[in-house]
Amino acid sequence: MKSFEFTISGNRYEVELKKFEENIAEVEVNGTPYIIEVHRELKIPKTPKLVRSEVITTRAESKIKKTIAPVYNILSPLPGIVLQVFVKENDSVKKGEKLVTYEAMKMENVVLADKDGVIKNIRVTAGQSILQGDVLMEIA
Repeated sequence: MKSFEFTISGNRYEVELKKFEENIAEVEVNGTPYIIEVHRELKIPKTPKLVRSEVITTRAESKIKKTIAPVYNILSPLPGIVLQVFVKENDSVKKGEKLVTYEAMKMENVVLADKDGVIKNIRVTAGQSILQGDVLMEIA
């Protein structure tokens, strides 16, 4: 592997490193094989090691609680221009009912109600440009 020459107390030694794993090395000194243990100096890393403290929870806290949002947002699936709004505020709608038509990529598309409810807030009007993910209206 690697060869070294050492002079200790006036005596010259030829050392050949045969194998080195963790802190055990197999060396040959002037033709005699030895297995030696290497004592290494601990190196402190420059970046600190982040250790998180243990979080103690009770059984009641570990359960996931379902929160029901009072308002459900109807979002625009694609960017385009609103052609027609079929509902007004405070209208009751059923799941699958037509809410808005809009033009996107030279095609007319329809936005349907995802759930039953009452229209609380309409945020778009006919002729308005919309982007993908814009809130069109809120259903409660």
